[in-house]
Amino acid sequence: MSKNILITDATHPVLEQRLREAGFVVDVDITADYDAILSRMADYDGVVVRSKIFVDRNFIDHSPRLRCIGRVGAGMETIDVTYAESKGIRCLNSPEGNRDAVGEHAVGLLLALLNNIARADAEIRQGLWQREANRGAELQYRTVGIIGFGNMGASFAQRLQGFGCRILAYDKYKFDYAPDYVQEVDLPTLMQQADVVSLHVPLTEETHHMADYEFFQSFAHPLVLVNTSRGGVVCTPDLVRSMEQGLVTGAALDVIEYENMTKDGLDLENLTSDFRYLLQSSHTVLSPHVAGWTRESKYKLAAVLADKIIETLCL
Repeated sequence: MSKNILITDATHPVLEQRLREAGFVVDVDITADYDAILSRMADYDGVVVRSKIFVDRNFIDHSPRLRCIGRVGAGMETIDVTYAESKGIRCLNSPEGNRDAVGEHAVGLLLALLNNIARADAEIRQGLWQREANRGAELQYRTVGIIGFGNMGASFAQRLQGFGCRILAYDKYKFDYAPDYVQEVDLPTLMQQADVVSLHVPLTEETHHMADYEFFQSFAHPLVLVNTSRGGVVCTPDLVRSMEQGLVTGAALDVIEYENMTKDGLDLENLTSDFRYLLQSSHTVLSPHVAGWTRESKYKLAAVLADKIIETLCL
């Protein structure tokens, strides 16, 4: 019997190409909604998703042949991984494909914030030339704390080496992982010593609103925040409150908790005064969830996932 794969979202053509070359029958349907895809799942051994389709228990129960679920990217919050694995279904992602892009973007956001680049650019376009008001701060004199040292956190740390800053890392689920240019610490130590913190954790029940008011209060120094993980890791009202009180002096955010990932945009109906504060603040740098979106990563994300699917279904 042939092995059938359904791709449900736009991705680089190399994914389909490699799967076909491996002998799989590949169908691509990037317009169908959840119900339409569900009605077809009895015929597939593998499915590839991004953010618009939630692979929940109902989806899995309607997929009797399913052996693997592939996620183009890193985040797995749209897949009920625990239930899938209990059914013997492998859940695959491809963080190796965009970790370089995320590491570079996180550094770019941090540099833009410390050196007032976005603000100065906007001012010059309005005819303002304010040098003293845009005097920056050098990264080499900072202590950067990285929370979560998987693919993305490690990539960020690697790129920080050349700046000469001190790098701390905390990962609740890893030990003896840090390279020689990173100091592995517990969370209280990181909070005591870091004046920059970068979040690189998945969005789970445990990490939802992990960065809340108590979190920001726990740092010994005023903090610069970088978030390229998921918007829901940060509680926006608590971030704003912390910025107003000087606990957080700047925020570089590639992800916003008001993002509607199924529609690939902001949830405009639920924008709050807190988010408007971030939009209007001169101490924020924002980008639209593109840290992992480069021309190179688009190819690598698909190629890595293709190899993992082939290895899984050819066992």
